[in-house]
Amino acid sequence: MHGPTPPLPLPTDQLQFAMPPMHDSAEDERRHRKERLAGALRIFGRAGLEDGVSGHITARDPEFTDCFWVNPFGMPFKHVTVGDLVLVNQDGQVVEGRYHVNQAAFTVHAQVHASRPDVVAVAHCHSVHGRALAALGELIDPITQESCAFYEDVALYDAYTGVAVDAEEGRRIAAALGSRKALVLRNHGPLTVGDSVDAAAWWFLSMERSCQVQLLAKAAGRPVLIDHKLAVATREQLGGDLVAWINYQPLWQDISRSEPDLLS
Repeated sequence: MHGPTPPLPLPTDQLQFAMPPMHDSAEDERRHRKERLAGALRIFGRAGLEDGVSGHITARDPEFTDCFWVNPFGMPFKHVTVGDLVLVNQDGQVVEGRYHVNQAAFTVHAQVHASRPDVVAVAHCHSVHGRALAALGELIDPITQESCAFYEDVALYDAYTGVAVDAEEGRRIAAALGSRKALVLRNHGPLTVGDSVDAAAWWFLSMERSCQVQLLAKAAGRPVLIDHKLAVATREQLGGDLVAWINYQPLWQDISRSEPDLLS
């Protein structure tokens, strides 16, 4: 006797796989970016990435491309809603919203956005492990699969001149970043960029974990580096903004389902 007929595999076009959405209007794209920005701020808050009033994520407006949505000054990341977000022009002046903006932090973001028209979002927080690596003036070494995403794609701003409050300092930081996805600000902390809020947020979270792993590995012994060719090949597989967007989706689904008030 023959056993039961095994089930046939489903056609792959019947399986769900999320990809970045496309919007027909600037209004719809603006709403999308603001939702993702509020969600990213809450995720960063959950992760303990804010330190007092330090830390920002900015998102370029899709219509007024020299204006940027940003978290309100002094509001806890975990409480931010879409309606709380502030729109700021390239000079740091609020053009929409009810709150002030951290001018020192925005100076850096504005210059990065100005030098990188391909960038939609910029993330910078004073995270614990990112600051620890920054205090050493080190870059991320290719010691894990995840850290290879940053291989030769993160730069060091090898200076510390106090709180960045002038445009010239912001321009120097933007020049150090160049075309890369990430920057270590010596004695300060990490900064990441992406072609979506999701990508920039994911790179920051992944960078913070990579910093943590590197510090732990070096404290325990001498890490074994992945060789150049394999590190480059891994970066080509995992280091693109689309991969970052895909990796970020479980975090977005969790925050948007468990805290739907962020959309208000």
